[in-house]
Amino acid sequence: MFRQKITGRLITLLAMLCASSMVQAQAVKPVERIEPLHWYVDMAEPVLQLLVYGKNIGQATLTLTDYPGVKIKQQQTVANPNYLFVDLEIAPGTHPGLLKLNFSLQKKKVQYRYELKARRFPDNRVNGFHQGDLLYLIMPDRFANGNPQNDSMPGMRENKIDRKTDNRRHGGDLAGIRRNLPYVKDLGITTLWLNPVQENNQPHESYHGYAVTDWYKVDPRFGTNAEYVALVEEAHQKGLKVIMDLVHNHVGDQHWFIRDLPMADWVNQWPSFTRTTYRAITHVDPYADAADQKIMRDGWFDNHMPDLNQRNPLLAKYLIQNNIWWVEYAGLNGFRLDTYAYPDEDFMRDCVGAIRKQYPDIGVVGEVWVQTVAESAYWAEGNRLHAEPATNLPGVTDFPLYDAVRDGLNEPFGWNTGLRRIYYTLAQDGLYGDASKNVIFLDNHDISRAWAVFKQDMAHMKMAHVMLLTMRGIPQLYYGSELLFGNYANGGGTNVRQDMPGGWQGDSTNVFTATGRSQQQNELFDYISRLARWRQGSDAIRFGKLTQFVPEDNVYVYFRHTENSSVMVVVNADKTDKTLDAKRFASRLNGFKGAMDVVSGQYTVDLNKLRIPAKTALVLDLQK
Repeated sequence: MFRQKITGRLITLLAMLCASSMVQAQAVKPVERIEPLHWYVDMAEPVLQLLVYGKNIGQATLTLTDYPGVKIKQQQTVANPNYLFVDLEIAPGTHPGLLKLNFSLQKKKVQYRYELKARRFPDNRVNGFHQGDLLYLIMPDRFANGNPQNDSMPGMRENKIDRKTDNRRHGGDLAGIRRNLPYVKDLGITTLWLNPVQENNQPHESYHGYAVTDWYKVDPRFGTNAEYVALVEEAHQKGLKVIMDLVHNHVGDQHWFIRDLPMADWVNQWPSFTRTTYRAITHVDPYADAADQKIMRDGWFDNHMPDLNQRNPLLAKYLIQNNIWWVEYAGLNGFRLDTYAYPDEDFMRDCVGAIRKQYPDIGVVGEVWVQTVAESAYWAEGNRLHAEPATNLPGVTDFPLYDAVRDGLNEPFGWNTGLRRIYYTLAQDGLYGDASKNVIFLDNHDISRAWAVFKQDMAHMKMAHVMLLTMRGIPQLYYGSELLFGNYANGGGTNVRQDMPGGWQGDSTNVFTATGRSQQQNELFDYISRLARWRQGSDAIRFGKLTQFVPEDNVYVYFRHTENSSVMVVVNADKTDKTLDAKRFASRLNGFKGAMDVVSGQYTVDLNKLRIPAKTALVLDLQK
């Protein structure tokens, strides 16, 4: 999640609770909502928690019309009488159908029909993402506007479209993404990652998706729940996976349950507004004071983003069920978990554990924005750093490797600088349980664009993308970076979230077509596409191990290999051509007679003396 500059008034929980009285006064229906919106039979966890909301619903008597396999296990009231939490026990083998929930309140009787559906994944087999995939990160508001009719929607606090201002809504939507799936496919992408699509009904800066106001509803300015499902299904038809971006740490202050809190400890409260320190290292620091750790964990991300208290068991189950609901409802392939280090650590372990218990093969990665390998590895399962219970998190966003590649191509070659910085970073992979499950990247929606970071040097861009697409881990591209989108990130990252030209009616250029792109843009697009398409069929990249050699003379050599296949990558960051003596790499070249240059398509017969042009990276698919 981006570190946003503070704007607007400070929001206090006292003001929110005062506002809640107005919400209650306007309520007219005994049952305004029940969440989850529906559920499924034969789930791994047999107990379903229903959050029931309505004026004084906590005072109601609830009964269930007889339904084979389902019974009310527990009803729980809380401080706010507008809430009732109900546990339903659903036995294995229960048939799909409509439950009849009977509420009796102040001589009024209301029957609510709640649906149990057949499962989309009855065998729990979800095709998750892995290092054979290539993720494509899209900010929906900035990619393409496929339906101008939803630019302004009733009930939305921010409806104005202002494409000239970075932190305002620009009008991109799900229809625009769906329309341009052929572009994504042509680039060689296998997996879509969209910034959060749930409703963000905030009065300002609501375009990014990280201030959710309704967990079960797609933001109507992006589209509908049905349109989101249709996008996922069409992506699947085109061979693309889809992962959802989830935020467990905080919500927008206009979220319906923040405006009428169930109980005081639903959020982390302070005597006055207290911001998190953003110092995830306090979790790792053996000398950290408890007060520092508490502020990091319980401090608010921003004044309009209340910090959720996941230690509250009712909230914890609510969040976990929501995550699982989206997989089953939309057919998702996985999750990217925002600000993973900020919520309660035990909750995040339990949350990911519950998701993976239900869907063992699902893809999950946590955003951990830290500077060192030790900090990063701490959060991943199987790490070598502590004896705590398993974190359950397969992999993290690999910021240390991002830093190493960025600096390694920009700084002079030295004892532990330049390309050796990359080597030293990867040499610490033993701290992780399995570093191949980390997501690796050159930029994203929070940090400077790669084209800016590499100083608009095409050679550096190509070398960086070779490493991105051949290194261990799951590579991620950020939309538009394949077209040389630039900009150094400002304080909130708003200026690296550019519109894709051609995504809006009336745009003078259309980069979704080759004819609409510049020669340089096509050069990099084609370069990435060629590598991306090749890697989809390379066993060495999809399943292989990594062997690296200490960089010498500003040249870095590493191999990706399985028992029967091998790829040699040579990065020459020097300003002069180099010739490699293959003797040093004999252990990995033994048995191979030649190699196919993946980029040029040329076949190399003699591997004994490899000539590497200046500022070039070679990807050699070795042949026996």
